[in-house]
Amino acid sequence: MTKSGRWLDVLSPAEIRELVQFRDWRSWASLLLDWGMVFGSFALVAFVPHVLTIVLALFVIGGRQLGLAVLMHEASHRTLFRKRKLNDWAGNWLCAFPIWADMRPYRHYHLQHHARTWTKLDPDLGLATPFPVTRASFARKVWRDLSGQTGWKRARAVVRRDLGQSAGKTFRGEDAGWHTLIPVVVTNGLLFGVLVLLGWPALYLLWVGAWFTSYSLSMRIRSIAEHSMVLDPADELGNTRTTYANLWERIFIAPNRVNFHLEHHLNIAVPHYNLPRMHRLLRERGALEHALITPGYRELLAQASAGT
Repeated sequence: MTKSGRWLDVLSPAEIRELVQFRDWRSWASLLLDWGMVFGSFALVAFVPHVLTIVLALFVIGGRQLGLAVLMHEASHRTLFRKRKLNDWAGNWLCAFPIWADMRPYRHYHLQHHARTWTKLDPDLGLATPFPVTRASFARKVWRDLSGQTGWKRARAVVRRDLGQSAGKTFRGEDAGWHTLIPVVVTNGLLFGVLVLLGWPALYLLWVGAWFTSYSLSMRIRSIAEHSMVLDPADELGNTRTTYANLWERIFIAPNRVNFHLEHHLNIAVPHYNLPRMHRLLRERGALEHALITPGYRELLAQASAGT
């Protein structure tokens, strides 16, 4: 029995059917949690204005922006909601557009990533191959993220993508044009309008500031965790990582079960809230004995910055 095929034999058809079963209320709960933590961060700064609460809010909001990106990713696989129209509407209007993303071009390139993981045709290969790097190099990357340099670079790339001036991995083709910015403006305008009605318009700067800083860092950590420093690029159990996450890590850098990425690659039809159970079943039955699993994000980042 091969390492990569072993996991298929330990799950019964009934268990697989249960793992891929939709529970729409769980997705609504994830959305409410993400947005609730965003507005909770706004309220914290509004009622306890201090440099420490501002910094805390920026990191929480950045983590929740990643959470929305994760749910957009979920919708791109049509596993966010059972009804396709609701899935695609929520994936864009409640998740993607507020963080200046778009599920439509994302879905096309992301499915290529799943089909060609760790091959030359993998569109995400460049995110994983640089690691490990030296501690100095890693520190420079973190500084670029938290100083906003990465965010400005991403903003320019997104503008070029939306206007059809880029042939990047989320190339829009004939869909490109100024009209693609309308949903971003509308959703962010609604967010700003809510804060105006609440009497806290300046708090919108936290949303923008997090997008340029802490969101960049959380996305970098996510990409490191998922496919860098692999065991075997040709083995599905060795080219994708699951990272155990404690409560604090789940708040700031691993929202919506994104840390169970190996299980997601093994079966993309499993909704995010069922991934921990899938992991538990596979682990208890010995199918993950040779899999790429890291005990926590501290160890992961130590490995990523241990290059020479």
